[in-house]
Amino acid sequence: MVATAVVERMDGKTRLILAAEKLFARGGIEGVSLREIAAAAGQGNHHAVQYHFRSREGLVQAVFDYRMRQMEDRRAEMLEAAEAAGKLDDARTIVEIIFLPQLELPDQHGNHSYANFLCQYLLRTDTAEFGDFGSELPPNIDRALKLLRDRLAFLPDRIAQRRLITACFMFLNMLTAYSDDRPRTQDDESFEDAVKDTLGQIVVATCMRPGAG
Repeated sequence: MVATAVVERMDGKTRLILAAEKLFARGGIEGVSLREIAAAAGQGNHHAVQYHFRSREGLVQAVFDYRMRQMEDRRAEMLEAAEAAGKLDDARTIVEIIFLPQLELPDQHGNHSYANFLCQYLLRTDTAEFGDFGSELPPNIDRALKLLRDRLAFLPDRIAQRRLITACFMFLNMLTAYSDDRPRTQDDESFEDAVKDTLGQIVVATCMRPGAG
């Protein structure tokens, strides 16, 4: 009931963004019509997406930007804590600042539909510039990425960007695998253990020097 009431209080533009994220996650970014998205958002106007976002690409970018902004306050807290502890050059700390706020973005059913959407979004990203995701990033994620880039100063931009995208897929795949609707067995590791293990993998894989290992 509470989740429904919250959705009802959202403005039409936000409802379109959340409906698009959910439908894109299920059916693919190109597999869902703009009319379906408008209907799922409770919009009587079939052209609501075009009105607010002009195009499918505009809506896709709006979903990405919306979620990035939502994580800004948490990243600000984490950056402040890291700075106070003198850990802004610690790879594990930087990786946590970049990825852990995504744990706070489940949908109203407890699933990480954002993870499914972002996987598809990243597959459409083709740039050699480190941290380029198609739009200007909010300041706290931008700062965290710059801290990571400093740790990867031994790599050219294209390789550093490839490692960053690979790290994103590693974390998002873990989130998708541990959505609440996933069948469980007693042999499964806990979600908390999966998060810790994945972050450790990301640090090693991202920060390893060429030829090491």
